[in-house]
Amino acid sequence: MPDITAKMVNDLRAKTGQGMMECKKALTESAGDMDKAIDYFRKKGVKSSLAERAAGEGRAFGAVSDDKKTAAIVELNCNTDFTAKSEPFKVLGTKAAQALVKNPNADVAANADIAAGVTQLAQTTGENVRIGKTAHLTGERTGLYLYGITGKIAVIMSFTGNPSDELITDVGGHIAFSKPLALTREGIAAETVERERALAVEQATATGKPQNIAEKIAEGKLNAFFKEQSLLDQDFYNAQKFKGSITQMLKAQNVTLEKYVRVEVGQ
Repeated sequence: MPDITAKMVNDLRAKTGQGMMECKKALTESAGDMDKAIDYFRKKGVKSSLAERAAGEGRAFGAVSDDKKTAAIVELNCNTDFTAKSEPFKVLGTKAAQALVKNPNADVAANADIAAGVTQLAQTTGENVRIGKTAHLTGERTGLYLYGITGKIAVIMSFTGNPSDELITDVGGHIAFSKPLALTREGIAAETVERERALAVEQATATGKPQNIAEKIAEGKLNAFFKEQSLLDQDFYNAQKFKGSITQMLKAQNVTLEKYVRVEVGQ
């Protein structure tokens, strides 16, 4: 008979939402076989494991270190928006983001304290609660933007210079709203650029334009594409507050945006 470890029990609890003693008994009777232990519960009326239920709802949580040099995002998923709105869910998500800021290179899902919180919340709600996407950035100055209306979008940014809190909020809000493909046009995938170019050439030649003219038209359309999809080329989304590109907005404060990460629940 294999030893039934605490990790095995916790893993089964996370998968089934059953109590610790029930999980230990199931593992014991199944000789430590996880699949058989799950079947044990299914025979008792637990029709499916929590992990088999789609965890399409959730929230994105973020945190910034005290020295503002590290920022992190943690996506916490569950089955229903009702649970995602609950206070225990928010507390766990915030705790997970803070843990990632303290140890950015760690697997936050493997953090014993966070894992225990996930299991407890899954048992309490009967839902598949799990850690989703995670991200972190470090730099001279980092910032965080959380989209408060839905709680489902978070943006972290790394800057060179000393951006104001207002600038961080403005740029983060722009990224959340505009969904740029990359920071610069060079960062957009080559295959995406080539697809846009080929489509523009095809559209031009279809109207009877010679190939050399079609190529020039395609270059113009590509510039428009970059202005729509490259963050630094984009015009700030709120022209009433600032009329100009993100590059111009950053330059006004002598700040450089080095990197950003945008996380949206379910995407």
